[in-house]
Amino acid sequence: MLRRGKGIELKSRGEIEAMRAAGLVVARALAAVREKAVPGASTGELDAIAEQVIRDAGAVPSFKGYHGFPGSICASLNEKVVHGIPSVREVVSEGDLLSVDCGAILDGWHGDSAVTLAIGEISDADRALSAATEASMWAGIEKVRAGNRLTDISHAVETAALTAAATDGRDYGIIAEYGGHGIGTQMHMEPFLPNLGKPGRGPKLRVGMALAVEPMLTGGTAETEELDDAWTVVTADGSRAAHWEHTVAITEDGPWVLTAPEEA
Repeated sequence: MLRRGKGIELKSRGEIEAMRAAGLVVARALAAVREKAVPGASTGELDAIAEQVIRDAGAVPSFKGYHGFPGSICASLNEKVVHGIPSVREVVSEGDLLSVDCGAILDGWHGDSAVTLAIGEISDADRALSAATEASMWAGIEKVRAGNRLTDISHAVETAALTAAATDGRDYGIIAEYGGHGIGTQMHMEPFLPNLGKPGRGPKLRVGMALAVEPMLTGGTAETEELDDAWTVVTADGSRAAHWEHTVAITEDGPWVLTAPEEA
């Protein structure tokens, strides 16, 4: 039975296992997209591939129709940060950086994950940006533990991003307007999870909670703009962006990454 902890959905072990099944569908969809994300492919074609994998698993794309969104993935190319609309007219080229966000609903439970893909050979700067964003995600995931506070995750993400920036000799923009969220019987639930902030604040984390941890970094400004399509978010200065995300459950044994691929 679902319980609520200060407005945050709590799941039983069996319900978290059901979320893991949804998460594996998302992982397989993203793996299929990764394989076909080569120069000359369109983001519309990649969207169709992800949708087919999801539906073949008996699941439903979370994104398609969500508040009118037309795709099964968000395909955010280069300066697009998040919520890019896939299109057969948008063809990826050598050197592009493509962030793909994907969600699936299986038996009423949601999985949500994002990866940033290199199209062919990319610049060292873009490779470092994506690596910094992924490292920030994993730093946040490490803090998804019972007894911690919500912003312990936020602070870990921010600290990892700043550490990467210092190591890389670059200034990375940390997107503040968009962040992680609770997830379970709905895709977006309480609480909102910022990607920066002081530690020790917000609700205490408890076993049975599930969160999507999803940092977004840019190679320049942290300022963003929304395009006229009312979905696509781009960097205000045209700098490139990266986006990584996993759905994570809190268990007695620590974080369980529900959207991680199956181990070989």
